[in-house]
Amino acid sequence: MPFPRAAGVLLHPSSLPGAGGIGDLGPDAHRFVDWLARTGMKLWQVLPLGPTGYGDSPYQCFSAFAGNPLLIHVPGWQGTFPEHIVDFSTVADAKRAALATWLDGLPFDDAIESFVRQQQHWLPDYALFMALKRAHHHASWTTWGAALALREPHALILQRTTHAADIERTYKEQYVFHQQYTALHDACRRAGVSLMGDVPIYVAHDSADVWAHRELFALHADGSLETQAGVPPDYFSETGQLWGNPLYEWSRMRDTGFTWWIERMRAALTQFDVIRLDHFRGFEAYWEVPGDATTAIHGVWRTGPGAALFDALRDALGDLPIVAEDLGVITPEVELLRDQYDFPGMSILQFAFADEASEFLPHRLVRNRVVYTGTHDNDTTVGWWMSSGDGDSTRPAEEVTREKAFALRYLDCDGGEMHWSLMRAALASVANTALVPMQDVLGLGSAARMNLPGRQAGNWGFRFSWDQLTPAITTRLAGLVSTYGR
Repeated sequence: MPFPRAAGVLLHPSSLPGAGGIGDLGPDAHRFVDWLARTGMKLWQVLPLGPTGYGDSPYQCFSAFAGNPLLIHVPGWQGTFPEHIVDFSTVADAKRAALATWLDGLPFDDAIESFVRQQQHWLPDYALFMALKRAHHHASWTTWGAALALREPHALILQRTTHAADIERTYKEQYVFHQQYTALHDACRRAGVSLMGDVPIYVAHDSADVWAHRELFALHADGSLETQAGVPPDYFSETGQLWGNPLYEWSRMRDTGFTWWIERMRAALTQFDVIRLDHFRGFEAYWEVPGDATTAIHGVWRTGPGAALFDALRDALGDLPIVAEDLGVITPEVELLRDQYDFPGMSILQFAFADEASEFLPHRLVRNRVVYTGTHDNDTTVGWWMSSGDGDSTRPAEEVTREKAFALRYLDCDGGEMHWSLMRAALASVANTALVPMQDVLGLGSAARMNLPGRQAGNWGFRFSWDQLTPAITTRLAGLVSTYGR
């Protein structure tokens, strides 16, 4: 569905300022909403909000339905942590301990009981899953022994009794997350700001979703991966990207009427006004890699669920406010599926200047499109511009030199403020939606990058501080938003 002309900022809540070492849903989030409104920004895009697992990645969560407890604002809690980076190795344990102490003093009242009843389709399984992970020293569910891995009823009943206190604390945790997030969403509505959230196509292997619904995923009898998700060699990697997520058994999903996907999208639509559907091309065809592969080179393309899934979602949920992340190897079939539902696709300006015929160039964009300077997977614009070609790109340096020369001609600039030049090009374009990472608003370099695809550690830690967001930046950005009618 087409969206009204608007601009917004990409910033995950963990990147917000605050005294607790990691951004959260508390006062600084509300202050950020006020800042968005003052600049005329009408969208706040966030990454997946689930409880992070491997590598602290929002794309490897223990649940597709739960909220990340590290994003809960614990009143009065603070510590001595770095200002501009989330040091997950120290912050996570400290905040979880503070949160547990606070939750233990929170009475389990009628409101929490009502919340648990409303979330029966996922919350009891998730709470037990997390209790068992803690009891097994955070080991994967495939190592818990056959009775628990296979969810034998008598074993689950026993464990629910044994871990009753832990389960109750998780119920409280998810209730508080829901309350704080709802309050923030309400503040966004009052400010005229829409929340745009990210729904990854896949879920983590070590997740409550796979453990509780293993029949819906391509697994061996012992729970190990039969096949796994990834993408073939591309701009980011000569060996492709091996994601490690289990692939869906789409035929079984279809036999259930896509019930699991309907519930997942229903939950997302209660959180977000707009959904960015990650790796959209995988719904038309996906890259299947053997479960024991060490690179994504030797895979095969398989046919995805296509229109059958989106018809089922639309029949159950109505109009779908979806942005299709249609980057990578895009075929006419993918474009046809996207356009069949009028989903806007994405254009990345950092990719636009490598080819003078690029469809990402601003003058070639269409209205039903979302244009970014860069995404969470890109370098910052300043970092991209300063790179000599040996960063995240597999291209030789001479190609990068030609790209930069073309960018200077196209943008009619000297490159001295490339982040402003690229933001201006995005905001001035005909695309209905323009989104800018906060790092580009602040003009930060590669040290502020959010994610480098394929890197196993050192991602997701960016934070900004309020002193970086000067009045001059705010005034200049607001002027551009107003000038270009967003």
